[in-house]
Amino acid sequence: MAANPDAAAETPRGAHLEMVGAVLAGDGLERVAEIASAHAGAPVAVVVPRLGVPLEGWARYERYVGVRLAGGRPQRPSDVTAEVPISSGGRELGAVLLLGPGGPDAGEYLHMAAIAALTEVAVVEARDETEQTLRGSLLEELLTRPDLDPADVQRRAARLGCDLAGGFVALCANPNGRGPGRLVAALAAELPDALAQAVEDKVYALLPGPPDPARRAAARLGRHAEIGVSSYRSGAAEARRALEEAELVLGVTAAGGGPPGAEIGEGTYRLLFRVLASHPQEVRSFFEDTVAPLVRYDEQYATDLVGTVDAYLANNCHMNATAQAIHAHRHTVAYRLERVRELSGLDPLRSEDRERLGLGLKAYRIIAPSLPR
Repeated sequence: MAANPDAAAETPRGAHLEMVGAVLAGDGLERVAEIASAHAGAPVAVVVPRLGVPLEGWARYERYVGVRLAGGRPQRPSDVTAEVPISSGGRELGAVLLLGPGGPDAGEYLHMAAIAALTEVAVVEARDETEQTLRGSLLEELLTRPDLDPADVQRRAARLGCDLAGGFVALCANPNGRGPGRLVAALAAELPDALAQAVEDKVYALLPGPPDPARRAAARLGRHAEIGVSSYRSGAAEARRALEEAELVLGVTAAGGGPPGAEIGEGTYRLLFRVLASHPQEVRSFFEDTVAPLVRYDEQYATDLVGTVDAYLANNCHMNATAQAIHAHRHTVAYRLERVRELSGLDPLRSEDRERLGLGLKAYRIIAPSLPR
C-alpha cells in the first residue's frame, strides 16, 4: 500500500488535505489508507462496516471491527499494532488499524485517516439521502400528477437504476405500525433496482424485472405488512395506473378479499376492487345473487358448474370449444349450463344473463378467500 507523497503532503496538514481530497474525488477509503500508510511507515486499513464496501485483503479486519461494534469481544488480529476509532456523535462507526510497527508519529496519521473516513461517511450518506429524495419525489409525482410525460418518467426512473421499459409490477404496503423506513430498506435489500418510498402512511414501490421475483419478494414482505401488488406492466405510461392498482389490491386485502391473479388490471376488476374496498357487502350481495348457488352446489356434489360457466364465457359461448377446454362432451356442457340456469335463475344462453354471470365470477374470485369454509 506504499505511496510516495509529494512535497505538499510531507506535513501532517498536507497529508490531511490529501486524504480529504481523495474522499471528495471519489477515491474511497482505500486511497485514504494508502496515504496514511505512506506517512505512518506501515500498512493501514480503514474499516467502516456501515458503508458496505469491504476491500480485498481487509476481510478479517472487517470481521474484527464488525464484531466489536456489535458488542462482542473478538481477538485482535496479531498484525494490528494500533487502532484509532472512527466516531461521530459519541457513536463508533469503524476503526483505522495500523498493520505493523510504524513510525513514531504513526498515531497522528491514523487520527487524520479517521477524520477523513468521517468525511467519506458524510458523502455517502448525503448521496443516499439525495437518491432517496429523488426516488420519493418521482413516486409522489406519479401518484398526484396524471399529466407527467411518460418519456420523462422513464428517463428519471432509469437514472435511479429502475428500468420501466423492461416490465415491472407496482406495490403498495401498509407497514402496520412498523417504521415504513424498515419496509423501504427491506425492499431495497430484496430488489436493489426497485423504486420505493413512504408516502403519507403507506409505502409505494415500482419493482422492475420479471414478475415472479417481485411477487416472491412481496410475499416475503407480506409476513410483516399488508401488501398489494399490481398486474405486470410495461412502459412508464403504465406506472401511475400500476401504483393505483396496487393500492386497490391492498384495500381489497384489508377488507378480507384476495386478488384473482394476472387479470386484476382489467377495468371490471378495478371497479370491483373499488367497491369491495369501500362497500364490501355490495360485492358479497352481488355474488349471492349470481354464482353463489353454483359454488355451493359444486362444493356439495363435487361438480364443476363454476368452471364450466367460466370456460363457456372464455370461449365466446362456443359449445365445442368449451367442451374441449374442460375435457368433456358437448352434451355434458349443455346439461351443466341448464343446471346453471335452474340454480341461479340466469340463463347462459342470454347475453344479459351472461354479463351478470361474468361479473359474478369476477366477484367470486376476489372474495373467495374471505368466504366461510
